[in-house]
Amino acid sequence: MPKTLLLFVLTALAEIVGCFLPYLWLRRGGSIWLLLPAAISLSLFAWLLTLHPAASGRIYAAYGGVYVLTSLAWLRVVDGVTRSLHDWVGASVMLVGACIIMAGWR
Repeated sequence: MPKTLLLFVLTALAEIVGCFLPYLWLRRGGSIWLLLPAAISLSLFAWLLTLHPAASGRIYAAYGGVYVLTSLAWLRVVDGVTRSLHDWVGASVMLVGACIIMAGWR
């Protein structure tokens, strides 16, 4: 399970970076050259998806929980936004849900 969790986090980071860089270009006046690493990151994201244990709804549902947690970490570390109590509660619910879904594999 730790290997799968690491794969989920890496996949989420590739997806977030691939979407964040065009945002910087479009909304914050960044260089158009940001689109090149964005495309590479989204390609990496697609490749990482092929490494997941199976392409099923259960896998992607569990990945969704990890994606939400990774997004909240990104919000704090990259954007500098302090998380609220609602963020912590929502993240906890997502984590519990992802764990329940992952436990159902066995």
